[in-house]
Amino acid sequence: MSTEAYRAKHEITIVGDEAPAPFMTFQATCFPSEILREVLQAGFSAPTPIQAQSWPIALKGRDIVAVAKTGSGKTLGYLLPGFILLKRLQHNSREGPTVLVLSPTRELATQIQDEAIKFGKSSRISSTCLYGGAPKGPQLRELDRGADIVVATPGRLNDILEMNRVSLRQVSYLVLDEADRMLDMGFEPQIRKIVKQIPPRRQTLMYTATWPKEVRKIASDLLVNPIQVNIGNTDQLVANKSITQHVEVISHLSEKSRRLDQILRSQDRGSKVIIFCSTKRMCDQLARNLSREYGASAIHGDKSQAERDSVLSDFRSGRCPILVATDVAARGLDIKDIRVVVNYDFPTGVEDYVHRIGRTGRAGATGDSFTFFGDQDSKYASDLVKILEGANQSVPPQLKEMASRGGYGGRSRRWASSDDSYGGQGYGARRSNDSFNNSSFGNQAGGGSSFHSSFHNSTGGSQFGDTPSFRGSYDNSNRNNQTGDNAGFPPSSSNNQSGNGLSFHERFYGSRGGDQTKTSNDGFRARSRSPPSKAVGVSNW
Repeated sequence: MSTEAYRAKHEITIVGDEAPAPFMTFQATCFPSEILREVLQAGFSAPTPIQAQSWPIALKGRDIVAVAKTGSGKTLGYLLPGFILLKRLQHNSREGPTVLVLSPTRELATQIQDEAIKFGKSSRISSTCLYGGAPKGPQLRELDRGADIVVATPGRLNDILEMNRVSLRQVSYLVLDEADRMLDMGFEPQIRKIVKQIPPRRQTLMYTATWPKEVRKIASDLLVNPIQVNIGNTDQLVANKSITQHVEVISHLSEKSRRLDQILRSQDRGSKVIIFCSTKRMCDQLARNLSREYGASAIHGDKSQAERDSVLSDFRSGRCPILVATDVAARGLDIKDIRVVVNYDFPTGVEDYVHRIGRTGRAGATGDSFTFFGDQDSKYASDLVKILEGANQSVPPQLKEMASRGGYGGRSRRWASSDDSYGGQGYGARRSNDSFNNSSFGNQAGGGSSFHSSFHNSTGGSQFGDTPSFRGSYDNSNRNNQTGDNAGFPPSSSNNQSGNGLSFHERFYGSRGGDQTKTSNDGFRARSRSPPSKAVGVSNW
């Protein structure tokens, strides 16, 4: 197949000069036999489109911006060229890493670490993972022993840099994975602080699922003459067409529980299912209810790292096939055999919706998603219709009517300019703490669950950032300063939900919101540096 035909078939577009032809087979890469053996043993028959096009660019030493959906194989897209560079430079790993990968969440960071160990083991490449929510001691000891690759969340890496326990002066290969998510979570100041400690003469690769102006801005500041690789349409949000999307307009809360039970009963026993909720409390409640008949566990920002690792291990192995989660699991969770995703609560934007359902239908597999959509979500109806139509999915008449009645969609916060205000603060003021770590309220992360912002007889604090809230005001309560659109919570004729015997008031009133730590987004002057270094050769292993 010609280069043009391959790119057309896989919807690859290139922006930039002198982009090399893609590697359509593993043999064309000329990777060392150790790496090829690991890749073939993993069961891969050919490079994915993002791998095929980004590998030859990275091996030439060029900076890359890669825009591709989750589950596209981007992790190996940047790791394997990093292995090649490591072997060529042969730095002393005790003096600091040569490859640095930044990730927004500890779940994604640990998965990248697993891939680095799996594919780098035969090449004797050492890797260390740094993330919050776990003791620093073991991570520091691994650094002291030496690490060719460091995979880190920005908050924890900055903590260790401030302790002077790691040096970045040898970093020659910098990767920003899920760059849009890191910016959305407020990590930009920490990323820029880290980059200041890395030599300007380096190779930088940025991988992102979307291409908003915040990502374009940081790309223009950190990368030099990059080649941009787009997989699919980057001008609009597109869902994976391998996923069959079912959207059900549900007007009463009591219907959710009944419908969820029907969906679970329709699946083969032991099928892996993820159920997404907006709040930590609902996650725990659903997991308790479902565990009576199915194996179910909850994961959210209040869980310790050990608890989260245990829950994910049970889910991967199939011992506990149902995972109830907040948006902590919406990105970076790469488990190949997830059959169904259920959006019990609709997220706070269609981008999170696309990422949630993207937990299924990965690596060429197919999957199903079921989404419960209520009147309180109507501001997202128009955008959701576009997502469904773009993926050739059927659109429920009720959703179409809701979209036409509203006449607009709920704009995702990520697309806002720095002048936009969310609950009284602009984009730059969103918190930048390490994901699910060092938060003033239970390690709550951007995109995660809320702290139930309006409660009976309570005056909660401000909410901001990525946290969806229970919208509406209740009897004798002062309304919180919430983010986004404060749609009223629909009245329900039923006070009880399945199996718990608790009223709505008993379940949702009784805790207070509070102010969360905020970090200002300081300005940063775009750096200038010398042209990219000499092309990386692959023959001298």
